[in-house]
Amino acid sequence: MAGLQQTNSEMILLSWVRQSTRNYPQVNVTNFTTSWSDGLAFNALLHRNRPDLFDWNAVASQPSPVQRLDHAFNIARQHLGIEKLLDPEDVATACPDKKSILMYVTSLFQVLPQQVTMEAIREVEMLPRHSRVTREEHIEVHEQHYSQEVSFTFLLLSCYSKVVVSLPT
Repeated sequence: MAGLQQTNSEMILLSWVRQSTRNYPQVNVTNFTTSWSDGLAFNALLHRNRPDLFDWNAVASQPSPVQRLDHAFNIARQHLGIEKLLDPEDVATACPDKKSILMYVTSLFQVLPQQVTMEAIREVEMLPRHSRVTREEHIEVHEQHYSQEVSFTFLLLSCYSKVVVSLPT
């Protein structure tokens, strides 16, 4: 554990999740935002530690992320005593709230077996930086894109109004 104490808790948590879900090919958790929106990661964590509670294939084949998320949150509440802190609709988005996901995954970490190897932590350290984009960075990119769209729209309108004004009557 001495080596684990030198790394930050978010990295340890991400390492634990990746190590726990490694045998689920549909699951690839690289962050605490977009990696959770389809509901598979939450269900894989639960199934890995409590396979007796549900059939993985039945859950993985559900067509709706909201259904999968609702399933995971209900299983965690009923069998692990973890309150339903998240609404499936709030997680099944393009960029769920990082702090909310971290809080919920930490709750799972507290009740499920917590074996994290140094190898798993090193693997997380090697993840490309872009796969660990923060919500703030995600919002900033969207704001820049929106700003560019608005500027372009005003430019088009300006050009259009000049053309309309200069048309002979």
